[in-house]
Amino acid sequence: MPQIDTALARRLVDAQFPQWAGLPLKLLDPAGSDHVIYRLGEELSVRLPRHAGAIGQARKESEWLPRLAPHLPLAVPVPVAVGEPGFGYPWQWAVSRWLDGEVATVEALGDSPEAAVELAGFLVALQRFAPVEPRDDLRTHPLSDRDRATRDAMAEVSGTFDATAMTALWDAALDAPGWDRPPVWVHGDFHTGNLLVDDGRLSAVIDFGGLAVGDPACDLTIAFTLMSAGSRAAFRTALGVDDATWLRGRGWALATGLNAYTSYAATNPRIAAQTARQITQALEPS
Repeated sequence: MPQIDTALARRLVDAQFPQWAGLPLKLLDPAGSDHVIYRLGEELSVRLPRHAGAIGQARKESEWLPRLAPHLPLAVPVPVAVGEPGFGYPWQWAVSRWLDGEVATVEALGDSPEAAVELAGFLVALQRFAPVEPRDDLRTHPLSDRDRATRDAMAEVSGTFDATAMTALWDAALDAPGWDRPPVWVHGDFHTGNLLVDDGRLSAVIDFGGLAVGDPACDLTIAFTLMSAGSRAAFRTALGVDDATWLRGRGWALATGLNAYTSYAATNPRIAAQTARQITQALEPS
């Protein structure tokens, strides 16, 4: 992975976008696991991919978010420019409008049925936008693609979480009927860390690197990262989710929670707490 620091970001911005050379550049901390993020002046943000798995996001957001945004009830990133490799940095990177707000928390919104219904409304609006033929970078992957990695992770954490319950849920999610309706748009990484709150209310959805077309079950992860049992029920009702899709969604929450937990829990207590909650909430009967 490339070494990214403020000096590199400064050189990239100044060389490629000299109109912003005089704007201060401030590291956002904590940033996400996929990007190093800087605030550029008061109105812009700079996102530099940390690893190869995130390198397509700049182009994807630049192509699709301007089309999706008018149809969505919450703000989404507004792409401004796509930067090119330079000074030893190998990938494209993004400049977007700065979105005010703090990352959503369970403490602030977890028990709010109003917030849950609002999130369901966002997903309904996203799913209603006319889908395209899913090319390779816009195709959802089946849950079964995660089978080996998820079973390995379950074995690794069997002393921390209920191994029997994890196995039962995972087997049931894989056996559930698949999505048999036309494919729809999905955010692809719809969890607490990608929601912003401003003045106590949901204000924006960010980080569309997983934007794709296919089975909407992956977006149900938000029900287990953010919501309590009561707000989760309101979310499910507002979204109108059938039993099979809900079960696949629990499987997605388990798989992604385990992946993040085994990758980061040893070094990041914040992620450890968030993903432990996600796993245990997914295991709750619902």
